[in-house]
Amino acid sequence: MSDKEKKRLEELTEELLGLIGEDSTRQGLIKTPKRVAESWKFLCQGYHQNLNEIINEAVFDEFAQDMIIVKDIEFYSLCEHHLIPFYGKAHVGYIPNGKIIGLSKIPRIIDFYSRRLQIQERLTNQIATCIQDLLNPKGVAVIMEGRHFCMLMRGVQKQNSIASTSSMLGAFKDKSTTRNEFLKLVEINKI
Repeated sequence: MSDKEKKRLEELTEELLGLIGEDSTRQGLIKTPKRVAESWKFLCQGYHQNLNEIINEAVFDEFAQDMIIVKDIEFYSLCEHHLIPFYGKAHVGYIPNGKIIGLSKIPRIIDFYSRRLQIQERLTNQIATCIQDLLNPKGVAVIMEGRHFCMLMRGVQKQNSIASTSSMLGAFKDKSTTRNEFLKLVEINKI
């Protein structure tokens, strides 16, 4: 984000404060426009990152043939409909087909896509498709469980609601035994 863009975000935040009835010159709000601009820069950093730099050549030739799972990966994003946060856990599995990826890269891929305005359904599919494109595995499975503040603190105000989404590709879509093994291994926990 350029200095000019950051300055514009500060101006817009100051204007927003006035529009909702606040005094942006009040002691507690004087630095708020600057903090909000920095916050947006961080929360939307996925727009300005490069996936190749994140992966950093951490795709390796490997004969592994069994399912690899990284589960309970925390994620945080912003609902594109209300600009309100949603958060939760992601569970990612794949069956290698001659290539594996460094385990730490899976949470980084999740952050890459979640640090932008999102809907959980798209986010789930983007993660699965990215891993499919990077590794060409026999299959990819992604399950995401999210709590959406647009449902918790406005709208229907349902405090215990959890949205679950999944994307199953290749062997996870075609073979119920593979899908069932993945579901049993991740044993979805409450967030």
